[in-house]
Amino acid sequence: MATEIFFDGLCEPQPGGIGTYGYVIYSGGEKIREHCGFIGKGKGMTNNIAEYTAVVEALKWAQAHGLLKGEAIIKGDSQLVIRQLQGSYRIKSKTSKKFFPVISKITAGENVRYEWVPREENSEADCLSKRAHEDYAMKMVRG
Repeated sequence: MATEIFFDGLCEPQPGGIGTYGYVIYSGGEKIREHCGFIGKGKGMTNNIAEYTAVVEALKWAQAHGLLKGEAIIKGDSQLVIRQLQGSYRIKSKTSKKFFPVISKITAGENVRYEWVPREENSEADCLSKRAHEDYAMKMVRG
């Protein structure tokens, strides 16, 4: 069975806010990993950076655990990021361009494909990116 990786990124406020990501990995239909994290904040932070960071972090983990050896399907609700990774859209942004070589290196020689999914089908990754955002915001409030 295929490995399915669902990813999501968040930047609030957009642009220049707090950037977070989340991803969920299924192998053989079983959830084997969910993770979220803080990326950064301030000038230069965008939703696209958060989305691409989610893809990179998920792929790194999947590669380290041998999950890219079979078929891997990367799923996200960012039509822009998915279409860019599929090669349908050009990557124009300098910040987005820096992620492409990293992703290409991780997936080189692997059977990886990218698939856009509606937001409703990406709710787990979406909740994780929101949780990371809330956790960071609460940490800042507490000092």
